[in-house]
Amino acid sequence: MKAKAIGILVGLVTLALVAAGCGSQAPAPADKKVTIGMLKLTSSAPIFIGIEKGFFKEAGVNLEVQWFDAAHPIVVATASNKVAVGATGITASLYNLVAGGQQLAIVADKGREQKGYSSSAIMVRTDLWDKGVRKIEDLKGKRIGITQKGSTFHYMTGRLLETKGLSLADVDLVPLGKLGALMASLQSGQVDAVILNEPNISKVVAAGYGKVVAQVGDVIDYQTSGLFFSPEFLKDRATAVKFLKGYIKATRYYYDAVLIRKDGRSAPGANYEEVVGIIAKYTGAPAADIKSGLPYMDRDGKLLAADIQTQIDWYAAHKMIDKPVKAAQVVNTALWEEASKQVK
Repeated sequence: MKAKAIGILVGLVTLALVAAGCGSQAPAPADKKVTIGMLKLTSSAPIFIGIEKGFFKEAGVNLEVQWFDAAHPIVVATASNKVAVGATGITASLYNLVAGGQQLAIVADKGREQKGYSSSAIMVRTDLWDKGVRKIEDLKGKRIGITQKGSTFHYMTGRLLETKGLSLADVDLVPLGKLGALMASLQSGQVDAVILNEPNISKVVAAGYGKVVAQVGDVIDYQTSGLFFSPEFLKDRATAVKFLKGYIKATRYYYDAVLIRKDGRSAPGANYEEVVGIIAKYTGAPAADIKSGLPYMDRDGKLLAADIQTQIDWYAAHKMIDKPVKAAQVVNTALWEEASKQVK
């Protein structure tokens, strides 16, 4: 009877050890859930690719997408830990949140203006172009449509004017809210010029009612969009690095598919059509539109960190930031640097 009891005890201990993974390889830890807030824009392409190609899963991250309709709510949701990662444009509202004591940080590139690539441009009505309004300095005294004050479009307009010795005071800015309203206002003559992005630039040119005065990336370097990490996610260094490893693989896949250039011209890579198809799936945009507006991004997703202080200084000079902040309060590239060393 005693021997039988000992046998039962040994059996129970063995079962407990097996259940704990002892004596055999321990099961891989479950993927960590990470929520990301973003818009259905082409500039979110690396995130779409990372999901479709399994790069985030491979890195140990279960990415859960929360869709938004505008940029500002994404920044607010990230700052308040409603989402771990925010992916959208870098605007005055983000800098104001940091100035107010929030701890969110810009960690990686999600789209920038780069010389030789069509992303954003200032355009004038064709009738004005025909009358000689063909340069930035010719915009003096003109009505220029933007989305809203403090937006990336507001910033780009101001910076472009300043490169030619003008200022925002030399033009009449007209906030119109949505991109569709910008295009309609240019076509109807309500405004003389607008800032637009692709594929809308190509649409306006094809329709014949607008001409490109200047591509923004040909005039200034500008980190338009970024990935932001919430205060809580910044503390979870291990998971944050895993996420960025997946993101870096995705940005490389995107770059090699659609941004390679040969002899100064675009040369679609081997995965070009696949990447266009992935973007179309997530944005609902026609493939032809996507092909005309593939935004530039660093191949490794590296942030153009030096530009952040330039942006802060400009917004502060134009009274759009409540109090001064330093780029070091907004930028955290240490996590990206760690992740980039681990990606083959």
